[in-house]
Amino acid sequence: MKTLLISNVRAVLRDRIVEDAEVLIEDGKIVGISEKREGAAASSALQRLDGQGQLLIPGMIDVHIHGAKGFDMMDGSTRSVEEVSRACVETGCTSFLATSVSSTLEQFLGMAKSVGEVAGREPGAAIAGIHMEGPYLHPKRKGMQNEAYLRHPDLNELETILASTGNRLKMVTLAPELPGGLEMIERLVAEGIVVAVAHSDATYEQAKTAFAAGASHITHCFNGMRPIHHRDPGVIVAAFEEEKVSLQAIVDGVHLHPAIVRLMHRLKGPEGVVLITDALQAMGMGDGTYLFGGHQTRVEDGVARLQDGTLASSTVTMNIALRNTIELGVPLCEAVAMATRTPADVLGLSGKGRIEPDCDADLVLLDESYGVVWSMVGGKLRYQR
Repeated sequence: MKTLLISNVRAVLRDRIVEDAEVLIEDGKIVGISEKREGAAASSALQRLDGQGQLLIPGMIDVHIHGAKGFDMMDGSTRSVEEVSRACVETGCTSFLATSVSSTLEQFLGMAKSVGEVAGREPGAAIAGIHMEGPYLHPKRKGMQNEAYLRHPDLNELETILASTGNRLKMVTLAPELPGGLEMIERLVAEGIVVAVAHSDATYEQAKTAFAAGASHITHCFNGMRPIHHRDPGVIVAAFEEEKVSLQAIVDGVHLHPAIVRLMHRLKGPEGVVLITDALQAMGMGDGTYLFGGHQTRVEDGVARLQDGTLASSTVTMNIALRNTIELGVPLCEAVAMATRTPADVLGLSGKGRIEPDCDADLVLLDESYGVVWSMVGGKLRYQR
């Protein structure tokens, strides 16, 4: 592969922005980052890409997305997975977890099979694995999850899932207070799978026990869980107290008040908050009616709700979530980390989410409005507007 030089960019590193930066890429890896030196001339053997003074960030990583552009990955088709991959890369996301909703075992395995068939030949963003959201969730906090499919954690069922998904299962969201919840957490952690808590009515004490057993993440924090009360602090306060527990945030202006986003950032720092979309198939489609999780879901002014008014995922994209977070007052480098480095660290993707030597050349160029100019995966342009 020819060596590529990306020049004339403002490169966002961990704690600073390198103005007029140059990024050198070989064989899909970053080999160097530097400030352009006056009078320096690039070798004629290099392939060059001029960033026109715009913002270069690591490729964003969405650990929670269900669908996009009219495609729902729960339909079990490879086409849906491929189209979500394309939609992700067009919005600055270069890796994602294909995320399920509560369903029958057969439906979940069908989804997992289609994900496995696309992995390695994605047309856009790379599949980092599967996020199984449900079905081991509490009916009281079900949100948009279909109660017909909710059930208690079942270790026998889990063994079938593990055997079928291999190493593709990366995250499981469950309610730890359900019978069998703690045993399932321990089994998942033994397999190196991230256990997240949500759609849970767990008390503070039950949440603490779950974290002691190995749960380390909170799915769409504040949504789908026992709220904070001064005599009943619940899951959220328990998570705030645990340094190892990271929090997902849907920063779409609907799921979280701006002050709550700032509070999460202040208490956890950029290394403890993960920006997500939690997008359903309406992402990139506009208002209308969609079938999602077995429910009729209406999207109006970009907000998805069930017929009873319950929020049903979101339509936000990663680049817009990033922009919103910065506009709420989070410093640019820290907001970028919340969309890149932190989710990579949560998933153990050591070569992603950062602009550093020896890391994958998953990169995104953004304009002044955080629109995506181009996205690169493994040193290859997968999207260019």
